Amino acid sequence: MKIIVGLGNPGVRYENSRHNIGFLVVDRIAKTNHISLSTRLSKILYGLGWIDSERVVLLKPTTFMNRSGEAVIKAFHLFGSGTEDLIIIHDDLDLPFGRLRFKRRGGDGGHQGVRSLIDSIGGNKFLRLKVGIGRPPRGMDPAEYVLETLDKAEQSQLGEILSGAAEAIRVTLIEGVDRAMNRFQKKRSNNGTLE
Repeated sequence: MKIIVGLGNPGVRYENSRHNIGFLVVDRIAKTNHISLSTRLSKILYGLGWIDSERVVLLKPTTFMNRSGEAVIKAFHLFGSGTEDLIIIHDDLDLPFGRLRFKRRGGDGGHQGVRSLIDSIGGNKFLRLKVGIGRPPRGMDPAEYVLETLDKAEQSQLGEILSGAAEAIRVTLIEGVDRAMNRFQKKRSNNGTLE
């Protein structure tokens, strides 16, 4: 059983922030696959269901981003899973807005949620889907930028990006990550379409 974790911060204040793109993708996956994200335990909100023929847990940590690893450890104990069953979805400053990129292993890239995961589970042997949020304007603190609400231009593209990310996860589960990489790691042109 795969555990699909979207990273973000809990609470209304952060609901539509760039840093919560992982939460938004998991919400879209849940909606698309009729999975109820309604079971709340200490440190996690989750739902069990199916994506095509694959049994999955969709999970959102209820800790703050820099303690996400605590939630994943809780899920491992609850579901008897390990790092080979883990898929993490998170925002990435170094990718243009809306660009998708899969990554196996690697460092945290300065992402506090990924750092917490690596520290908590004792390694980086998990699959990630990174969703680009772009760089902040010159002179703006990246920590401030990621916590800002998505602007109107970003919100206008958000539905397509979330659907693409949800489909990328489905393809990964059913056809494998290499097929998903070939289909979804494309450049996004200036007008927002995929090249």
